[in-house]
Amino acid sequence: MHLHCTAQATHFPISILRVLTPHFTSGHSLPLTPHLLNKFSHTLSLPPLNTPLLRYILKATHLPNFFSSLHYSIIRRRKMKTQVEEKFSDFYAKWMDQLEHLLQLLLVVSRDGHSQEAGYQSMVNKLTAHHKEYYTFKWASAHEDVLAFFAPVWMSPLENAYLWVTGWKPSTVFRLVESLRGVQPEGGMKLSGLTEEQVKKIEALRVKIKVEEERVEREMERQQVGMADRKMVELATLERQAKKNGGAATVAQVDGLVEVALKGLLAGLEKVMKMADCVRLKTLKGMLDILNPMQCVDFLAAASMLQIQIRKWGKKREEKSVLITVKTM
Repeated sequence: MHLHCTAQATHFPISILRVLTPHFTSGHSLPLTPHLLNKFSHTLSLPPLNTPLLRYILKATHLPNFFSSLHYSIIRRRKMKTQVEEKFSDFYAKWMDQLEHLLQLLLVVSRDGHSQEAGYQSMVNKLTAHHKEYYTFKWASAHEDVLAFFAPVWMSPLENAYLWVTGWKPSTVFRLVESLRGVQPEGGMKLSGLTEEQVKKIEALRVKIKVEEERVEREMERQQVGMADRKMVELATLERQAKKNGGAATVAQVDGLVEVALKGLLAGLEKVMKMADCVRLKTLKGMLDILNPMQCVDFLAAASMLQIQIRKWGKKREEKSVLITVKTM
């Protein structure tokens, strides 16, 4: 049974108000009970809701579409975002919206058999500028907080599962080209008309990029293994001893040494992230240099569509996970 009641104005914590905003687009709704509300107060690290407050919320809350505001803030993320995470989350949402707009333009040009080469090249330039904007903003943000890009909160778990050193794996470009050359359903994406010379160049690029990928992976492995080197082990032991037996001055001194060591590790992660991004950009530029303008439009449209759809699939799966979690409470 769903409640659709109104009540006189009553004061209660603003933290409760913020999570009761109903605008869940899928239209799902669930009955709100005292047991369920106290479950949410525990998840939010709030004190148990008292009985008068429960009575008010049960009377005053409009239940349909209740759980959307809990989607990211409670179920997925249980800590506050850092400033960089907040800033990049906003940027990425807008960047993806713009990518979807550019995809629609790409599809129009791709399906228009009367487009001139200049029209194709103009769209390719717009897409490459869009990607350049992404990496420019990413590198500036990563310099402030590189760890945010190794566990990005602006992506769904599905998207995160397929990340390779903070982004897409360059080799996927060659698999995408192979897929587009295959038999496609009528009206589907395709990449036709590749010459024998283009195929040879693509294969040569694939071999080159594979070497670059392996170089990045070796550097990433070096960074990961470096966490257990002698210096870090000694610092871990020293910090435990200082906090157990040392005074405030000793603890502060050790904390300073740890901070210096961590800065070195983070600088290494920033370096390997940029190495990986450079391989991504080399792959994209190399492929666009091989393809003619019309083929570039088809390739970029397919790559953009795949990125957009994976994001939508990931978000949809998260919505389902939220509903399942709530129903088991």
